[in-house]
Amino acid sequence: MPNRRNLYFFYKQTEEMTKAIEPLRDFAKKHNFTLVSDYRDADIIASVGGDNAFLQAIRKTDFREDCLYVGINIDQLGFYTDFDIKDPNAMITAVEDEQLEVWRNAVIEVSIDGQKPFYCINECTIRSNVIKTLVMDVFIDDLHFETFRGDGLIISTPTGSTAYNKSVRGAIVDPKLPSLQVSELASLNNNTYRTLGTSFILGGERSLTIKIIQDGNDHPIMGVDNEALSIQHAEMITLRLAEKKIKTLKLKHNSFWQKVQRSFL
Repeated sequence: MPNRRNLYFFYKQTEEMTKAIEPLRDFAKKHNFTLVSDYRDADIIASVGGDNAFLQAIRKTDFREDCLYVGINIDQLGFYTDFDIKDPNAMITAVEDEQLEVWRNAVIEVSIDGQKPFYCINECTIRSNVIKTLVMDVFIDDLHFETFRGDGLIISTPTGSTAYNKSVRGAIVDPKLPSLQVSELASLNNNTYRTLGTSFILGGERSLTIKIIQDGNDHPIMGVDNEALSIQHAEMITLRLAEKKIKTLKLKHNSFWQKVQRSFL
């Protein structure tokens, strides 16, 4: 990291948070980092907060591939945050002792009706915004796989498999397996509609296409990580693993499965 010295702090712009990160700013300057006010000039983007802040940092800084992202927590360590705001010395010690590694996180590329794609690192959720089931044709590559009727679908990356996906009994997937996981939200299964009834995992080369069957009274909404988008008039949504990957700075001795063990067992 000796040549990566331009540092940008991403945090919630409140008086409390601004005051909380002042010691971090002073510490960074003391160790010869250059603080920049524009994320486009940064080599390192440090989010201060929890996992949600980290997801916001990536989204608000345009999913940059040419920099390192690092998560600094203010409460407890999360899946994306390996460092504690109360112990900045641990960060420098980790650098000096070569305890750090760069992890490349998979990203989902989402395109609506053939428009310019956007990205998410955890999951993309498609569901009804009203008390009404949603009907969708689900295609794997060019194969019409099933017609889904229910509350919606969650499409997650391996790192996102521990979030919303897990709450609906989806599998936790090793991030070393490039893949997409599709999980159902309250599917309706009868003589007219039939789904697989369980989560399924697609290899990294697959694409998933969802065609929304609208009757004029549907109000689909899309959750992209921790943001919501209205897709009321969308007809076709295509999802695949993006070619880009997000580089995250993490501790070598704090692996994904150690985080899973610490969080859930």
